[in-house]
Amino acid sequence: MNLAYDDLGPRGGSAVLLVHGHPFDRSMWRPQAERLAADGFRVVTPDLRGYGESKSEDTKTGLDVFASDLIQLADHLELASFVLGGLSMGGQIVMQLAKDHLKRVKALLLADTFPGLDTPAAKQARIDTAARITEEGMARYADELLPKMISKQTRETRPDVEAHVRRMMRDAPEEGAAAALRGRAERPDYTPTLKHIDVPTLVVVGSEDEFTPVADAQLIHREVAGSTLVVIEGAGHLPNLECETEFDEALSTFLKNSGATP
Repeated sequence: MNLAYDDLGPRGGSAVLLVHGHPFDRSMWRPQAERLAADGFRVVTPDLRGYGESKSEDTKTGLDVFASDLIQLADHLELASFVLGGLSMGGQIVMQLAKDHLKRVKALLLADTFPGLDTPAAKQARIDTAARITEEGMARYADELLPKMISKQTRETRPDVEAHVRRMMRDAPEEGAAAALRGRAERPDYTPTLKHIDVPTLVVVGSEDEFTPVADAQLIHREVAGSTLVVIEGAGHLPNLECETEFDEALSTFLKNSGATP
């Protein structure tokens, strides 16, 4: 798998690998990549297979496959260890990678994500949605998701963020997005693995997140010993875009306190 990616900041800087969610692309992390690169970190933001500029012919992509791709990318870039962060589906991929390759990880960022299994109804909804977007494309699906992705406050005050989120969702390749939905419906329960995480971990969530509410972040925070929980007030499912200043400050403070310096 050849992944498209951006690689910002000094090559000798401490590496940070950021994993986007569904149905987005690597531009989701642009504010954080630019901030961290300016602070001296080396920041790698890939398009997952089937998203953005990373092509794939998969009809079902498991989270273990995404995680394996990221390890291969890290090997290609000669990143022996790195800070690893992900949001939503990206956070679940991060949990999969941490389960399989924790020794490669210096610190973790888990944003607006959920470790548990879907209910039977939610699992079927992913499968049905995959069929739907394969048939009709992403446009209507994106328009329906948008009000749940970002908060009412963001929609009223940040038209730039709304436009960016809408564009990412509309432009997502429907085959790749559908393949990820099918794979994600069959993901394992990561909750039992959280207690094995022994690296510094930051858990972030938007106060208005409808998909993965604050209670989900609190569950991760309880299970990961010594983790830090930050709730971004007024943000929905994408606090890194909706309230990037607050998100960036939380992440920078965490990295400094965790010892993951540039």
